[in-house]
Amino acid sequence: MPEPRSRQNTVVLLSLLIPATGYLVWQYYLPALTGRELLDGSIGVLLGLYICSHPAANSIDLIFLERGAFRRMVSGRSVTGWLMLNALVMLIGWFVIVIGVARFTSRSGN
Repeated sequence: MPEPRSRQNTVVLLSLLIPATGYLVWQYYLPALTGRELLDGSIGVLLGLYICSHPAANSIDLIFLERGAFRRMVSGRSVTGWLMLNALVMLIGWFVIVIGVARFTSRSGN
């Protein structure tokens, strides 16, 4: 029997936190590792957009594909945790985008 879609998405969402955390740690401790702000920033923006795309897709699925499911889901404890995980991944992805844009637009290396 296949796993429920929310369980599969939970694994994906948790695994997306690994590269996001890696990028944020990299930019905090070794911001000039490559010496090219354009490259460092581009990596951050693309990674952040990819990370944010998964919770955004989950939200769109919840709104449009499962119309009455939101009311049923709010009452469940595990579903509330799943929604909070989506919000956390979206927030972390947004941080990655912001740091990437800051690196992308900085002119300190020139």
